[in-house]
Amino acid sequence: MQFKNNTKQRFSTIQGLRSLKDTLPKNIKKIIHNRGQIYSETLNNWKIIAGENLFKVCYPKSFKNSNKFGVSTLLVMVKRGHEVDLEYSKKEIIDRMNNFFGKIVVEKIKFASFEDNQKIIPNKESFTENVAKNKYRNKIDNVKNEKIKKSLFELTKVFRKK
Repeated sequence: MQFKNNTKQRFSTIQGLRSLKDTLPKNIKKIIHNRGQIYSETLNNWKIIAGENLFKVCYPKSFKNSNKFGVSTLLVMVKRGHEVDLEYSKKEIIDRMNNFFGKIVVEKIKFASFEDNQKIIPNKESFTENVAKNKYRNKIDNVKNEKIKKSLFELTKVFRKK
């Protein structure tokens, strides 16, 4: 194996494939590392940062770092009806995040609300009986071949799950 000194890259490389981290410039690697690290650390420690009560009703969705056009912003998803609770504790969350990272990381928090509709799955017996809608069920029942009829019911089960 021969060693090559590649003048366009940072490191001298072995002939062959290079890893992606070696091909990126230094400043881009820093940006990706900082943004990704802040968001991932926020996700991992959200229970500590937000507190036990707010942890149950919200989660961080995205993080935008500051640039010349805007300040660093954390987007938080909140269950509908709990926006006011989070609004009152906005300053406290910003302070906790900045203390957690040891520097000013977040200057602004935005909220987006979502519906929390938990689907209740009925019993499997009733689920297998009422797989297809009534108008399609009548058409499927009119099919004379049992194999085709059974496979159509299986197909509607797959669609119903999605």
